[in-house]
Amino acid sequence: MDAITMTELKTFLVGNSGWHVSLFMPTHQAGRETEQDPIRFRNLFRKAEEGLLAKGLRSPDVREILKPTQRLLQESGFWRNQSHGLAVFFTSEEFHSYRLPLPFEELVMISHRFHLKPLLPFFASDGHFYILALSQNQVRLLEGTRNTVDEINLETMPQSMTEALQYDRFDKQLQFHTGTSSARTGDRAAMFHGHDPGDEDKNALLRWFHKIDDELPNLLVGRQSPVVLAGVEYLFPLYKEANSYPHLVAEGIPGNPEELRPEELHAQAWAIVQPFFMQAQEQAAAQYRQLSGTGQTTTDVKEAVLAAHHGRVDVLFVTLGVQVWGNFDPSTNTAHIHQTPESGDEDLLDLTAIQSILNGGTVYAVEPEQVPDHAPLAAVFRY
Repeated sequence: MDAITMTELKTFLVGNSGWHVSLFMPTHQAGRETEQDPIRFRNLFRKAEEGLLAKGLRSPDVREILKPTQRLLQESGFWRNQSHGLAVFFTSEEFHSYRLPLPFEELVMISHRFHLKPLLPFFASDGHFYILALSQNQVRLLEGTRNTVDEINLETMPQSMTEALQYDRFDKQLQFHTGTSSARTGDRAAMFHGHDPGDEDKNALLRWFHKIDDELPNLLVGRQSPVVLAGVEYLFPLYKEANSYPHLVAEGIPGNPEELRPEELHAQAWAIVQPFFMQAQEQAAAQYRQLSGTGQTTTDVKEAVLAAHHGRVDVLFVTLGVQVWGNFDPSTNTAHIHQTPESGDEDLLDLTAIQSILNGGTVYAVEPEQVPDHAPLAAVFRY
């Protein structure tokens, strides 16, 4: 799984000279559809080629820009190891590709800056979360959205307590048996059973959990997404004692996670985090309605662009799949909107959302009917 950080997002926001191509498509992890993914990518590749030629670039220059992208088509291993969506960004001087847990709609955008709005659900506060599955023999970190789950490669993290501490006394004291899981699943879950670990064993577990906690910031850098623990219940308070990640959810998934497939862990974790996501979004919408008419809210795109640039946007609802074309000049603090895209234009909804996130605002990237006042965007100001 490729990761994209807030630092990269900030870098992408800066438009350099030349044309920037942003390409998005859904991908598949198994089944016959995986064979169709390179074909879909080739079709989008051709659209990018046609779009660059239409911008006035010469054929040799276009071929040179597309070389790194074309190489992806020839990497069979790349297409066998996909997530739910592929995002590719490139110019004549740089190339980036990300396999992400987002089922993107097919899209090719050519502008003076990378188009980033399809990435918003990955950074916004509307459904992105993690599952940290702990057992004595295994550590797993899964990344989930409302509809997807992917397992993250933990190359740098010790995979077991024994590996982390070269400690096996705890293993001898625990007996493995099958017990009844929580009422949520109705299944039978494997659990470790025995007397509660003594002080020495607890210290060993804490040392192990501290090692895990030391690695998590490298994996979750720049993120504010909730983390749900999965494991034997008496491990929860011990891990919480070692934890430094501020968005660890109080409720966990009890039982031995080694027995659960990613999809099963996802279903139980989503039942835990969904109420938090929905409650936060509903509270944000209520805040907007309460402040509407006071000067602390707007549905005006120009006003929202300026406010986002100056760090004034506290909460933003923005519509997915819709573009508002125009340009913003920070030197003169002016924004212009056009009915059809003109030279130098960009999607101002995209710009407003990304600037809001980078300045610490909360963004909900939602369907049109979920935006207050049924506008392309709705913002609540800090002041």
